[in-house]
Amino acid sequence: MLTRLSLRARVLLIFAGLAGAVLAILAAALWVAGASLTGRGVPVQAMLDALALAALIAGFGALGMIVWIWFLFDRNVARPIELLAGGLRTGQTPEIEEARYLADLGPAARDAAEARARSAEALADAVAEHAADLQREKEALESILADIGAGAVMTDPAGRVMFYNASAAHLLPGIALDRPIERHLPGGALEAGAARLAAGAAATDLTCLTSAGQRLWGRVRRVDGGTLLILNDRPPQHPAPRDLLETLRRHAATLVPMLGALEGPIPPALAQAIQSEGQGLANVLRALTEAMSGDAPRGGAGLNELAAGLDLAPDQPRLVLLADAAGVNGLLRHLDRRLREQGAAPRLAAEAEAEAGAEASEARLLLLWTGAALPMDRLEAWLAEPPDPAQPELTGHEILAAHATGIWTEARDGQARLVLPLPIAPGRPDSAGLTYDFALSRRGAASSRLADLTCVVFDTETTGLDPAADRIVQIAGLRIARGRLTGERFDTLVDPGRPIPPASTAVHGITDAMVAGAPDMTAALTAFHHFAEDTVLVAHNAPFDMGFLRRALPETGAHFDNQVLDTVLLSAMLWGQSAPHSLDVLTERLGIIIPPEARHTAMGDARATAEAYLRLIAALEAKGLERFEDILAEARRHRRLIDNANKPAGETASDPGPGAG
Repeated sequence: MLTRLSLRARVLLIFAGLAGAVLAILAAALWVAGASLTGRGVPVQAMLDALALAALIAGFGALGMIVWIWFLFDRNVARPIELLAGGLRTGQTPEIEEARYLADLGPAARDAAEARARSAEALADAVAEHAADLQREKEALESILADIGAGAVMTDPAGRVMFYNASAAHLLPGIALDRPIERHLPGGALEAGAARLAAGAAATDLTCLTSAGQRLWGRVRRVDGGTLLILNDRPPQHPAPRDLLETLRRHAATLVPMLGALEGPIPPALAQAIQSEGQGLANVLRALTEAMSGDAPRGGAGLNELAAGLDLAPDQPRLVLLADAAGVNGLLRHLDRRLREQGAAPRLAAEAEAEAGAEASEARLLLLWTGAALPMDRLEAWLAEPPDPAQPELTGHEILAAHATGIWTEARDGQARLVLPLPIAPGRPDSAGLTYDFALSRRGAASSRLADLTCVVFDTETTGLDPAADRIVQIAGLRIARGRLTGERFDTLVDPGRPIPPASTAVHGITDAMVAGAPDMTAALTAFHHFAEDTVLVAHNAPFDMGFLRRALPETGAHFDNQVLDTVLLSAMLWGQSAPHSLDVLTERLGIIIPPEARHTAMGDARATAEAYLRLIAALEAKGLERFEDILAEARRHRRLIDNANKPAGETASDPGPGAG
C-alpha cells in the first residue's frame, strides 16, 4: 500500500511517526516525573502546573524542531529526488537548485542522462548508414504511389485504414488512419468483393457508392490478410464498341476498290467518293479513339518539378499543382530564356492565398526580376512562339489554353513579374501524398497501451478564460497513431459571433478581421468532431479546452464523449505536483522548442503538446503506467492539482488549474 505513495508522502509519514513517538516518550516521562513528585509529598496543584509548563515547552519545542527538519528534508532531499527521477525517465535532467544538498546524486543523474544521450546518438549514427538506402527506396516508392492517378487504400484484417494516397483522400473526404473503411464505402460492395476473394479470386472488380453518394469503380485484392483497394471516379475503359468496328470495316472495304481504280486521270465522281469515304474513316477513327481513351484527367506536378532548369527562390511552399509538367516547365523555361536575353535575371516563386479558415485552391507561379515590367505586346509575341522547337505546332498560347489559364505582366513592390495562375491538386501538399502505418495491422484490436492509442492532440484559442461565457476563435488538432504523428491535421479559425476582446487578441493575435467569413461554431466543431471521432483526445490542461467543446453541445450538436488525456496530469505523475507544469516549462524540461511566432496559436501549441505527449509515453511506461486505465487510476491522486477531464458530456469541467498553458 505504502509503495504506491510518492517519496515525499512517505517521508512525511516518517516524520509524523517520529513526532508521535517523541510525544509518547514525553508523556511517559511526565507520568514518571508526576509519580515521583507525588511520592515526595509535593502538592498536586503545584505539581500539575509545573508538569503542564514543562509539557508545553518540551512538546512544542520537539514538534517545531521535527517540522523544521521535515521541511528542510522535503525541500532539499525528497523534492529534488522526485524531480531527478522524472528527468531520468525522460532523458532530461535540468539544473535543480536544491540538488546541491544531494552531494554527488545531482551530478551523477546529469552524467547518466548525458551518457544515455550519447549512447542514443551513437546508436542513431550506427543505423543511419544502413537506413540511408532503405530511406531512398522508401522515398522512391512514396513518389511512385503518390503520383498514381487512382485512389489507393489498404486496410488491415479488421477493415481499418492503414494506408492511403492523396487521390484516395480526394475521393473519400475525411479518410484517416485507423478508421473503418466501411465509414466511407457503405453497403454490401466490400462484402461482395470479399466473398469473391474468399472463393479463390486473386483480385476482383468493384463498383460502389461512397457515403456522399459518389459512384466509384476499381479493383480489390487480398494483401497480407487485409485488402488493397484501387479506386477511380471514372469507369474502366472498355473495348471499342462493335458498331464502330463494323463501320470502320465498311469504310475500309469501300475505299480499297476505289484506290485500285486509280489509273490515269481521276474522274470527279470517284475523287468525291474517295474523299467522302476518307472523311467517314477519319470520323470513325476519332470516335474510336475517344471511346478507347476518354478524357484523361491532368495529374499533379510539384513546384520543384515545374521549376526544373530555373532559379527557384528560397523558402517556397510545398505545392502540388494540376498541370502538365512538361508543357508548363517548357513554357516557363522559354520565358526565362527570353527574359535573360533582355538582361534580366528572373527567379521562380509561388504564392497561394486562401480565405480565412479555408484551404487555398489556386496558386500563382511568379517569374520575378528587378527592372522594368515587360510590355504586354512583347509577352504576346513570346507566347506565339513554340517553347519546344521539336513541336512547332505547340505554342505558349496553346499550352495556356490547354490548362484553361493565362499569364500577364505586372510590377509590384519594386519588382517586375509574370503571373501564371494554376489550380492546386486536391490532397495535402505537406504529406508527400501518402499517409500510412502498416504496423497498425499488428496492433491488438482492443489495446489500451498508450503507445497503441489513436489520439488527436488539440488546442483552442478563445475570447477569454470562462467556458460558460466565452467562445472559441481557433481550433487545431494533430492525429497520432501507434505512437507517431501521421501527418493528418485539422486547423481552422472560428467566427465566435461576437467581438474578440483586445486583451485576448494581445495573447493569440487573432482579430475580428481574421475570423470574418470563417466557419461558425457549429460548422467548425462538427468538422473537428468528425476528425477526432473514435480517438482519445489529448490536451494541455484538458478541462479548460474540453469545457469549451462540451458547453457548445446545445448549439452545435457535436457530442464529444471521447476519452481524454491531459499532459498536465502526465507531467505531475513524473515530476510531482509541486513542480510547475505549464506548457512552456514542460516543453523546456523535455527539450522541445516552440517557435515564438507559434506560441499561443492553436496549431503551434497542439504540435508542442503532441511532441511532449510522445516523449512522456516511454517515461510513464518505465514508471509502470503503461495503459490508459493506469493513467485514470493514478489521476485520482492528483485531484488537488487539476480536475479529471474524463467526465460525461452533461457535466462541466472545472476552472483551469495551475498548470494551464
